[in-house]
Amino acid sequence: MSSERLIYVPLGGAGEIGMNCYVYGYGKPDQERLIVVDLGVTFPDMDSTPGVDLILPDVSWLEARKDRIEAVFITHAHEDHVGAVGHFYQRLGAPIYARPFTAAIARRKLDEHAAPESALRIVGSYPDQVDAGPFKVYFVPISHSIPESAGLAIDSPEGRILHTGDFKIDETPVLGEAFDRNLWADVAKGGVRALVCDSTNVFSADPGRSEATVGPEIEKMMRDQPGMVVATTFASNVARLKTLAEAADRAGRSVCLLGRAMRRMVEAATETGLLTDFPQTVSPEEAQSIPRQNLMLLVTGSQGERRAASAQLSRGKYLGLMLKEGDTFLFSSKIIPGNERGVISIMNALSEMGVDVIDDDSRYHTSGHANRPDLEEMHRITQPQILIPMHGEHRHLRRHAQIGSDNGMASIVAVNGMMIDLSGNAPTVAEYIETGRTYLDGTAKVGQFDGIVRDRIRMALNGQVVVTVIMDEHGDPLGGAWCELRGLTETGSSNAPLVEVIEEDLNQFLGRADNKTLANDDKLEEALRRVVRNTTNGEIGKKAEVVVVISRLA
Repeated sequence: MSSERLIYVPLGGAGEIGMNCYVYGYGKPDQERLIVVDLGVTFPDMDSTPGVDLILPDVSWLEARKDRIEAVFITHAHEDHVGAVGHFYQRLGAPIYARPFTAAIARRKLDEHAAPESALRIVGSYPDQVDAGPFKVYFVPISHSIPESAGLAIDSPEGRILHTGDFKIDETPVLGEAFDRNLWADVAKGGVRALVCDSTNVFSADPGRSEATVGPEIEKMMRDQPGMVVATTFASNVARLKTLAEAADRAGRSVCLLGRAMRRMVEAATETGLLTDFPQTVSPEEAQSIPRQNLMLLVTGSQGERRAASAQLSRGKYLGLMLKEGDTFLFSSKIIPGNERGVISIMNALSEMGVDVIDDDSRYHTSGHANRPDLEEMHRITQPQILIPMHGEHRHLRRHAQIGSDNGMASIVAVNGMMIDLSGNAPTVAEYIETGRTYLDGTAKVGQFDGIVRDRIRMALNGQVVVTVIMDEHGDPLGGAWCELRGLTETGSSNAPLVEVIEEDLNQFLGRADNKTLANDDKLEEALRRVVRNTTNGEIGKKAEVVVVISRLA
């Protein structure tokens, strides 16, 4: 029996949708040579991660083994697959491989972190090959909601792995490569040890629809609307941007792009030659003089992002443009789970303006992910020995694994932090590694368990009291304690000002405290904190977060 093993380790994207990061390795245990597939991000929310700008995978396990990383491969240019390349290049140090359009997006992110030109290597599609230690890797074109998406064929001494990336079966995708059954059958014909497969839409029972079916319906809708039409979708869905812009053009409407991400994605697709016939656009200044019935705004913010163009339009004027009663706002996108509150807030604000909102009509949107019949089609085409579901919440992974097992494939539910041994006839859990999340907080990166975000949540829930005490040269309180309240009501159950009640209780305690407590800053701080929490709990039913500042005169 060989002493080497073939392993798969998800660090993000398995048990969740977003923040994709997968690792494959081959070699003796704890000496494997490694490759990384995707370095993505996910996005925060005010409930669980207040103040955080981005959420990144925890790559500490990888960083500790950076001398064994051969390469990083990026399957496509969505943020949840490419968004962290700049943040982690210096920490991992491995060359990054991508197809031209994905590389154009990755290059911008690497430039923001002063990564050298040599960090990124542009590669062609199958049968072009990248040698990475014990692996030979091929980018296999596949259809998705962004151009130049690719699955990976990964050859190892233990056999071929197919990593689908995000995909759908679309033979008329409007932009980018159509799904090629013959190509995928050819890639699989030598035998597939494992298929590591997208699971996002496993619960959707109907076959997926092509992007080509969306355009005529959108055009008809735009012709029927009396006012201005505003449409939002994922900025990275270049095919949908083209569909929307062409439908507007055919309906006699000028197109105005609003939002940096939208403009950047169109520019990248144009620069790389993928987008050659995008309708001419007008500037926001020019749009102001165009009759409303002849205008469409194509805007960012389909997921309710607070600073995106959609949200700003819902709050009033944006770049001189504003919505009015009789206008129409189209959400040509699907709400990612967790973003519902932000999106619905924008919809309600638009409704209050008298704007007609279209968000639940499947005629105007089709998913970029394979539904269950298409997943089963991929299984039939590739005939893998092992099926490993990825890119989905736990319920998606579990259902996909059940489908695989029912059809004779050895399947396993592998979530973030599980190391799966693929060397045998069936996948097994080799070990568990510690993994988690890294928060980008301003310009700092902080760990999920560092306590910073936890403290913010506690302050938001309970309010804060800052207590200041000055001790004289004899160790006695000088003038009593005083407080500042933040996020707390002004009066409590006693109907007196809350700040005065707290200060009274603090000063009563200071008047009876013994000399040992008064002389010891730690003991005094803890005692004062306890007094404040007991008082606020009694007055308003909340145990406030307390900061104590003790100053001693020499």
